[in-house]
Amino acid sequence: MAKINYAFTDDDKSKTAKALGRSLKISPKHAVEICNRIRGMKVEKAEAYLEDVIEMKTAVPFKRHNKKVGHRRGIGGWPTGRYPVKAAKQILDILKNAEANAEYKGLDTENLKIMHISSHRGYVIRGWTPRAFGRASPFNTPTTHVQVVLGEA
Repeated sequence: MAKINYAFTDDDKSKTAKALGRSLKISPKHAVEICNRIRGMKVEKAEAYLEDVIEMKTAVPFKRHNKKVGHRRGIGGWPTGRYPVKAAKQILDILKNAEANAEYKGLDTENLKIMHISSHRGYVIRGWTPRAFGRASPFNTPTTHVQVVLGEA
């Protein structure tokens, strides 16, 4: 397994907490859109937002990967959006893990802000699905690496 470095370099390690999710079986496109939405938010607000996405109350605006994506109401300023429930659950778990790491380091958990969050494509799990006349077509599963860095605001 290759070593994955953080894309964020922090000056003061005593005021930041990190968490990393490796090889998550979620869509890289969904993870990018969620990360772009919650970047810079306070942790409590981001957790509430992700829980609303999981309950399909609030849509995530799809700004880059939005071809043939339907309009959703309540996004504010952007028409297209979706409810990526599976990716939101995984990113919420990583966010809670980073918050627990911050609490362990003695940081003020009420005042935490997402300083850095990013997602990168992981390896592809190769697979095949049978077709007619003894043939097969590829059926691959993408994976995603997500990294979160929290800091005191």
